[in-house]
Amino acid sequence: MVTKVELTKEGAEKLEKELRHLIDIDRPEVIESLQAARAQGDLSENADYDAARTKQAEIEGRIKEIENILANVKIISEKSKAKGVVLGSTVTIKDLSDNSVETYTIVGTVEANPLKGLISNVSPLGRAVIDKNVGDIVSVHANKEYKVEILKIEAK
Repeated sequence: MVTKVELTKEGAEKLEKELRHLIDIDRPEVIESLQAARAQGDLSENADYDAARTKQAEIEGRIKEIENILANVKIISEKSKAKGVVLGSTVTIKDLSDNSVETYTIVGTVEANPLKGLISNVSPLGRAVIDKNVGDIVSVHANKEYKVEILKIEAK
């Protein structure tokens, strides 16, 4: 059974752009590096050749990974009519333990980057706020449980 990968439209476009760059620019560059390293002669002690082969493996692995993601992508609806928090929503919350206010966008796991305010729908906070509404106070089941209040929800 193939699992669908949930992405925002922007996330899918970003992956498609990365894939094009890997195929059109990075792959040809590493092939040139391999050819130059081969021209140096003995491959058994050729650090340039080993480095180029390693880089080639990384590029090919990433290409396959992105192709697999895009083959199984489910684009998150941008114009959700849901009233609560859904994938793609930007939600402002207040941590009731210290009254700090943070804003996060709920995305699929592939796009998650907490340092940029993108949290996965399967993270403890993401799971806690999905389907909730402004004014709801929810418990976040993490290493140390805490409560947050949903202050604002913005649909994409």
